[in-house]
Amino acid sequence: MLDNALAVKHNGHMNKLSRTERAQIIRCLVEGNSIRATVRMTGFAKNTITKLLVELGKACAIYQDEHLRDLPSERLQADEIWSFCHAKARNVPEDKRDTFGYGDVWTWTCLDSDSKLMVSWRVGERTLGDARAFVEDVASRIVQRPQISTDGLRFYVEAIDDVFGSNVDFAQIIKRYGPSQAEDASPTARRYSPQECTGIEIIVRQGDPNPDHISTSYVERQNLTMRMGMRRFTRLTNAFSKKVENLAAAVSLHFMHYNFARPHQSLGRNITPAMAAGISDHVWTPEEIAALLD
Repeated sequence: MLDNALAVKHNGHMNKLSRTERAQIIRCLVEGNSIRATVRMTGFAKNTITKLLVELGKACAIYQDEHLRDLPSERLQADEIWSFCHAKARNVPEDKRDTFGYGDVWTWTCLDSDSKLMVSWRVGERTLGDARAFVEDVASRIVQRPQISTDGLRFYVEAIDDVFGSNVDFAQIIKRYGPSQAEDASPTARRYSPQECTGIEIIVRQGDPNPDHISTSYVERQNLTMRMGMRRFTRLTNAFSKKVENLAAAVSLHFMHYNFARPHQSLGRNITPAMAAGISDHVWTPEEIAALLD
């Protein structure tokens, strides 16, 4: 969870901002506002907000790395969500094309289907190495044999087998897509409309997963929550991270707020995923998140 994308120099705490001022900035950022919009809404300088995001993001990653442990998760769903840093892959300068943090960046996510807790995430690349590191982190946080559902990415097969061996019930859901519009639809309509899912194939890879719980619906819905809650994940806009550590910090802050401070509608009134998982006894406030830097 505290991966290479957040392995940046930690230059002290935000001494110039009070906890209340930090909380004001947090409220803006976790509701999907950009850095520039937060500047306009709060009056604080862009560099001040960016520095707070990076330092607070690291603090949130450390806190969750320490506290998201010994989880009784039984059913997990994993997925990856695409974004980019600095520039889209086709526009990355030649001398940076093989450097992580320039071009495509993938965030791996693992959600507990019952508590809706985001158990683990990793900002990295879509490679076997990152898949294995991600699955190892997931395994280190749970205390019993899990059932895991993923999409059809081939890296999951080797990574889960390497990490869990036979101590897992694992299935993949492979979706097939076709055109979402009629043949005579305009190119613009086809571009902005998602493809229609025309079929699903379920492949059991390991153990005996319960067919009723082979699904990636919850974690795919979480992808939408991420795109709505973090401006730099919004598609078809000029919103993106210039630095991968800023992206990783935004992800850590987002999941701190999602896990601990945002009641989940499916869990009942004023119940957060962290409360449902038994690792918190109340709904956190932005001031409490801000206090992680005190």
